[in-house]
Amino acid sequence: MKVTIVGTGYVGLVTGAGFADVGVDVTCVDVNEEKIKLLLDGKVPFYEPGLEDLLKRNVEKSRLQFSTDLGSSVKGADAVFLAVGTPMAENGAADLSYIMTAAKQVSEAATGPLVLVTKSTVPVGTAEKIRAVVDAHATHPISVASNPEFLKEGDAVNDFLKPDRIVVGADDDKARGFFERLYRPFMMREYKVIRMGTKSAELTKYAANGMLATRISFMNEVANLCEKVGADVDAVRKGISSDRRIGKSFLYPGVGYGGSCFPKDVRALIYTASEHGNELKILKSVDEVNLTQRGVLLEKLLNAFGGDLKGKTFAVWGLSFKPRTDDMREAPSIPVIEGILAAGGRVRAYDRAAKATAREVFGDRIIYCEDEYAALDGASALLLLTEWAEFRMPNWGEVKDRMAGNHIFDGRNIYNPAALTEQGFVYEGIGRKV
Repeated sequence: MKVTIVGTGYVGLVTGAGFADVGVDVTCVDVNEEKIKLLLDGKVPFYEPGLEDLLKRNVEKSRLQFSTDLGSSVKGADAVFLAVGTPMAENGAADLSYIMTAAKQVSEAATGPLVLVTKSTVPVGTAEKIRAVVDAHATHPISVASNPEFLKEGDAVNDFLKPDRIVVGADDDKARGFFERLYRPFMMREYKVIRMGTKSAELTKYAANGMLATRISFMNEVANLCEKVGADVDAVRKGISSDRRIGKSFLYPGVGYGGSCFPKDVRALIYTASEHGNELKILKSVDEVNLTQRGVLLEKLLNAFGGDLKGKTFAVWGLSFKPRTDDMREAPSIPVIEGILAAGGRVRAYDRAAKATAREVFGDRIIYCEDEYAALDGASALLLLTEWAEFRMPNWGEVKDRMAGNHIFDGRNIYNPAALTEQGFVYEGIGRKV
């Protein structure tokens, strides 16, 4: 079986390497020559645990190739997966220009029947638009299908190789049969393919991310209420998550969600609904709550220092929007750090993976440290923004010795308030009772 992946970003590379690992002949295509050269040299252009080893293994076995030539890469392919970007416009709509351009190029380059699959997250009805492009430009039969990804950054390789479920949107037997063969190696013990139409598959991805984002914003609202009434959100979380109907996932309050999916997908779903005369009131509130939540920790910091941060240094642990990734898209650290800088403060920051991507955001306006302890030197306060594993049990003695102040602002609620208070720190979390 031969498969071509158009787009070598986060989704495209994980998908291509994952298919190659079960024996599929895969070619990953991208217009970015520098990125392809990097991949040909055995390097991954972003941080994702386990991906580099997966790529190298399959390149060595000649099951995975990289190219900038889409035309030659499509020749003889059984299927082409579109994994190009769908950036968000100011009104929340998804920009489908890259998808449509790729669909046209594939249609013109096809040398025989194939299945054209949308892997990127796209609004409901995109498959129909792609079908119109195919009908206008293809000279061979092409089936159009949707196969949305459900990959968690930081654990994407495991998610792909051991999926919870695989959603397949297909409206003809050729496409359905192709997916049956392609995904069989991933389902040897339990068949988890969920088949539906293309519109349902497209909406499933948005609905899933909308639900998860809703849980996060809900718990952030509960956390803020806890502070008002004197309750502890950690106790409340344990109390409600023990209900099997609710469960534990995505019920951890903090400084808000970020990344490439939740903010973009929530807004895209709101926009799609508005196009059809429908208002998604809950998701509108979810987005509003998240935007507000990003300012909660900064407000605590300003209040603690009487609104005057001039001349003071602040240590920041964690820059990426979540652990195990270097992704800075919509990262909560951005508004927090920008707020500190705007108030006249200085920032010393450390993140295991996101130094380079953070530099694209902040430039030389902050100091990038080589380890978490170096970030503490002379700091009036420590702000924990990303819960990387090495931040969980620091040497609090060294923390105290290096800092000029004693304030700890725990944006992820990973520390014990009572224990830190006993050690002489002033602790503030999100909805925690000290």
